Amino acid sequence: MRFTCAFAAIITLASFNCSEEKSQLSTTKDNSLISLVNPFIGTGGHGHTYPGATMPFGMMQLSPDTRLDGWDGCSGYHYSDNYIYGFSHTHLSGTGVSDYGDVLLMPTNEVVFNNGSDGKKGYRAHFSHDNEVAEPGYYKVHLDSTEIDVELTVSKRSGIHKYQYPTAEDQIMILDLEHRDEVLDHKIVKVNDSTIKGYRHSKAWATDQRLFFHMIFSHPIESALYDEEGVSIAKNYKYLSKKVALKFKNPKNEPVYVKIGISAVDEEGAKQNLEQEIGKRTFKEIKTKAQETWERQLGKIVVESGDKDHLTNFYTAIYHTMLAPNLYQDVDGRYRGMDLEIHETKDFDYYTVFSLWDTYRATHPLYTIIEQERTNDFINTFLAKYDEGGIMPIWDLAGCYTGCMIGYHAVPVIADAYLKGITGYDAEKAFEAMKHSAIQDKLGLDSYKTIGFIPVEYESESVSKTLEYAYDDWTIAQMAKALGKKDDYKTFSERAQYYKNVFDPSSQFMRGRFRNTWFAPFDPYEVNFNYTEANSWQYSFYVPQDISGFINLLGGKDKLEANLDKLFTAKDQTAGREQVDITGLIGQYAHGNE
Repeated sequence: MRFTCAFAAIITLASFNCSEEKSQLSTTKDNSLISLVNPFIGTGGHGHTYPGATMPFGMMQLSPDTRLDGWDGCSGYHYSDNYIYGFSHTHLSGTGVSDYGDVLLMPTNEVVFNNGSDGKKGYRAHFSHDNEVAEPGYYKVHLDSTEIDVELTVSKRSGIHKYQYPTAEDQIMILDLEHRDEVLDHKIVKVNDSTIKGYRHSKAWATDQRLFFHMIFSHPIESALYDEEGVSIAKNYKYLSKKVALKFKNPKNEPVYVKIGISAVDEEGAKQNLEQEIGKRTFKEIKTKAQETWERQLGKIVVESGDKDHLTNFYTAIYHTMLAPNLYQDVDGRYRGMDLEIHETKDFDYYTVFSLWDTYRATHPLYTIIEQERTNDFINTFLAKYDEGGIMPIWDLAGCYTGCMIGYHAVPVIADAYLKGITGYDAEKAFEAMKHSAIQDKLGLDSYKTIGFIPVEYESESVSKTLEYAYDDWTIAQMAKALGKKDDYKTFSERAQYYKNVFDPSSQFMRGRFRNTWFAPFDPYEVNFNYTEANSWQYSFYVPQDISGFINLLGGKDKLEANLDKLFTAKDQTAGREQVDITGLIGQYAHGNE
């Protein structure tokens, strides 16, 4: 069964001061919701977001690239930068590892293949935030170095670049497949005077990412020069070149449009995606459709507040929840699975970028309210990945298991949905896949299953893994109960109690166990290898599946209340390893991490 979500939640953010009540700003009638989204939020500091154009959960993220590497360059863009290298078609939002940045295009005024990051002459261009606009589904910037105006908009799997050059002379565009990631294989093919196609297979966080492209230009290609180890040549012998400089013939100096489709399947898939989604439609038509889609999407939750900043923060946060997972399937239903083979289905939409440790606590439960149909697609995707790759994802990316983060958190996503009546998938198969995730012998599970906890000497992040496995097991137990599987309910209910095996009653903290003694020396403020992006303060309350049992373990409600008071009044500094993910500390409560 597929659900149609007609849900709209009304949340009132009260904004009062001592002397007056501010007038409420309604978002229900005349105010555009997309105007309340600021895509630049999160692009500075350690936010790792991008400002470019994308659709809700879309395959394409068409955005500027200002940074080539480094932890704060994960999204390809950082607000503190002054140069744009170009505009690529895939980006990650909010991740702690870098990838994507596929198929970089850069309009310029001369043939130069060096990107300029070495300080030498290059195609990168200076820009100012004063001449930059970002909205849901739309991005615009003026390139100061070349006086070129760039606008971007998208559909799900395709997009349009709009370049306004200052004169009709020297209208050059660089296509760079070498941008950012290690290139495993590539091809650039000039089909005719208005069409380029090809592919890039690359290695970064995803160890074998396949991306194909098909692009059409509004104006004819006057000449094409290819890069061969720094030398410009007129022919792309054996398709060895990773870069090409195209010169457009545009005597009236009209805007140059580049329409591009992408696919993880093949070049024909990229072409079909472009033809069906954009075809002969104009830039304005695609932009309008994208922004109308975003308006409907954001309208699933209506907020009223007297403080516009509150509204902007809220709707930008909601916007960010809708940037991933990403569609990973062509218009004809074909997609590249976890075995890197081509599969096809028209029964559901297939997705990638499941950052489940980051999203199972709050984001996926939100989706069960405002994205019920898509939640069915997510779960069907989990089950397809289980078939293709042998296990449900923990953190998957572009057909690859990244081996990142902990837990088996596809499990609580399924249980949460099923118990809420979202059941558009094979429940028996889902339960089989859930159990399969829990009975592996890797990532500390062999010890966890045998002795009820993970020893420090056997596995890193042992305390966090023990606690999160126990929660995941509880969700399996709840699913088993709903399905009438009594033995499984008993087994996983017992495993859900394993959290008690890392609780130290003398300190009242969750601690690592080393050779059957408590790991020492112990400092609850210390961020170390026993915890995942956290310390003992932050993990010692993680027993959401058994609040009553946890209270009894502590010694009663008064003890819990006292410990919570200590959590919020403790010094707001951590010790040990620097962990920049831990932000927004109120005492040792970390509001800025999962």
